[in-house]
Amino acid sequence: MLLGLLCVLLTNVFSASVPYLVRVGLDEALTQSGWVSGFADQYLASNIYKTAAFFGALILLVSLLRGVFMYYMRQTLIVVSRKVEYDLKNLLFNKYQQLGEDFYRKHMTGDLLNRMSEDVGNVRMYIGPAIMYFANMLFTFVVVIYQMTQVNAQLTLWVLLPLPFLSLSIYYVSARMNTGNRIIQEQLSLLTASAQETFAGIRIIKSFGVEQQFIDKFNEEGKEYKRRSMALAKINSLFFPLMLLLMGLSTLLVMYLGGKAVEQGDFTPGNLAEFVIYLNMLIWPVASLGWTTALVQKAAASQKRINEFVLMQEHAVGGNQSFTFQHSVHIKDVSFRYPGKVENALSDINLTINKGEIIGVTGRTGSGKSTLAQLLSAQYFPDFGSIIYDNNPTDSLDIASIRRNIAYIPQDVFLFSDSIRENILFGLEYPEVSEEKLNHVIELACLTKDIDQWPNGLETIIGERGVSLSGGQKQRVSIARALLKDFEFLIIDDGLSAVDAETERMIINNLAKELNNKTAVIISHRLAPLQLANRIVVLGDSRVLEVNTHDKLLSSNDYYRYLYESQILETSS
Repeated sequence: MLLGLLCVLLTNVFSASVPYLVRVGLDEALTQSGWVSGFADQYLASNIYKTAAFFGALILLVSLLRGVFMYYMRQTLIVVSRKVEYDLKNLLFNKYQQLGEDFYRKHMTGDLLNRMSEDVGNVRMYIGPAIMYFANMLFTFVVVIYQMTQVNAQLTLWVLLPLPFLSLSIYYVSARMNTGNRIIQEQLSLLTASAQETFAGIRIIKSFGVEQQFIDKFNEEGKEYKRRSMALAKINSLFFPLMLLLMGLSTLLVMYLGGKAVEQGDFTPGNLAEFVIYLNMLIWPVASLGWTTALVQKAAASQKRINEFVLMQEHAVGGNQSFTFQHSVHIKDVSFRYPGKVENALSDINLTINKGEIIGVTGRTGSGKSTLAQLLSAQYFPDFGSIIYDNNPTDSLDIASIRRNIAYIPQDVFLFSDSIRENILFGLEYPEVSEEKLNHVIELACLTKDIDQWPNGLETIIGERGVSLSGGQKQRVSIARALLKDFEFLIIDDGLSAVDAETERMIINNLAKELNNKTAVIISHRLAPLQLANRIVVLGDSRVLEVNTHDKLLSSNDYYRYLYESQILETSS
C-alpha cells in the first residue's frame, strides 16, 4: 500500500512537470520569434523548431515516466484490494462455519451470500480505486497548487475560490449517499434472498403451479430496489453538474484575470498556458471526488453489515478435552428451548445409555425426538442440566471431537452437488478408503441395485441437493455415509421414513448385524426400526413418558399400543 502511494506521488510530480515545460518552452519560442507572426527568417524559424523539438522530447520523456509510475500505482493498490477481498471473503466464510444453528435460523441464505459478494466487493472498491483516486486527488492538489502559487499566488487564490462551495456540496451529498447506500444494500439482500429461496424451492413451486406469484414477488422486490437506486442516482446527478459549473467558473477566472495580467506585462503567455493546464489537471481529481465519495459511503455501509457477522459473539461452549466413550452417556435433568420460542422443546429429561446398548425413541410429532438427537450430537446444548459422556460433561469436551466420533443420520438429508462416491465419503477425516469397505456400506444401505442403474455408477453427479435422487435414495446415501464413519455412537433420526417397507426390513436386518456391541439411538415413528432396540423411550409433551422394552410398553403405554396396532393394520391391508 505504501509503495502504491509512493507511485501516486511520483505520478503527480511528473504530471506537474509537464505544464512547467510547456511554459518554459512556449516562452522561449515566443522570445525567439520576437512575437512576430510568420517565419521570414529561415535561421529564426530553425531555432524555434529546435526549441519545440527539444521541449517536445522532454515532455514525451516525462509523460513516459509518468505512465510507468501510473502503471505501478495501479498494480500495487488494485492488487492490494484484491488480496483484501480474498482475505475478507475467507474471514466471513470461516465465521459462517463457526456460527451455530441459532444464527442460521435467524438469517436467510441470500443475505449471507450478498454480504460475501456485494458487500465485500464494495469494500474492495474502497481499498483499491477509492484510496487510489483519493490519494491521487490529494497529491495532485498539493503539487499543483504549490506550483501555481510559485507562479502567481493571487491568481491561484481566485482560481481556488469556488472550491469551498464544492466542499460543502460534497459534504451534503455524501451524507445523503450514506443513507441511500445503506438502504440499497438492505434491499439487495432481500432481493438476493428472494431469488435464492425461489431457486431452492423451484420443484415445489412448479408442483403447485404458482410460478406467477413468485415472479410477482420478485418484481415487487426489484421495483423497490430500483426505486431506492433511482433516488440515490438523483442525488448523484446533482453533484456532477454543480462540480462542472464551479470548475468552469475557475477556468473563466483564469482566462480573464490571466489575460489581463499578460496584457499588463505581469504574466507571460507561457504562464497563462501553464495555469490553464494546471487547472485542467485539477478537474479530473475533483470530478473523481464525487465518485470516490460514493465508493467510501458504499464501503462504510457494507463494512458495517460485514462487521455485524464477523464481530458476532456466541456463547462459548465446549472445552479442550478429547471425546471418549467407554461406558455410558448420562442425560441429566436436561431442558432446552429454541430461541424465540415460549415453550420448552425438552423438559427435565433423565436417561442413561450404556455402551453397546441400542435405545429406541418414539413419540408424537413435536414431542422433542429430533431435539434429543441434536443435543446428543452437540448441534445444540442444554439450557439446563447436562449431557455427560463417561463422567465428562459436553461443556468440558472438544465439540469437534464429539461430532467426529458420532455418526448422525438426520431427518432432513442434505447431499452435495457432487458424485455419489464423494457424498458417501463426505465427512471422513481420511477419505482414502478401500473399495471393499465402500461396497460393504453400500450393501448395508441397500444401494447396490440403484447404483448399478445409474449411468456412471458411483461417479454419477446427483445435482444440487441431490435433486436427481428420490427421498428414499437420499436417505440410503446418508445411511451409507454414516456407516462408513469410524463411529463410537450412531444416531438415526427417522432416517428410514422415506424407504419402502421391504427395503426398510432389509436395512434393519443389516443394521442388526452391524450394530453388534455398538451404541445407537434410533428415533422413529415406525416400530420396525425400534425392534433393534434394547429399550424404547416414549416422549410426550417434551418429557419422557416411559422407558421400557417393546413387550412391556404394549401393555403399559396407550400411545405405543396405538402406534403398534395402527401399523399392524396398515401392514395387513
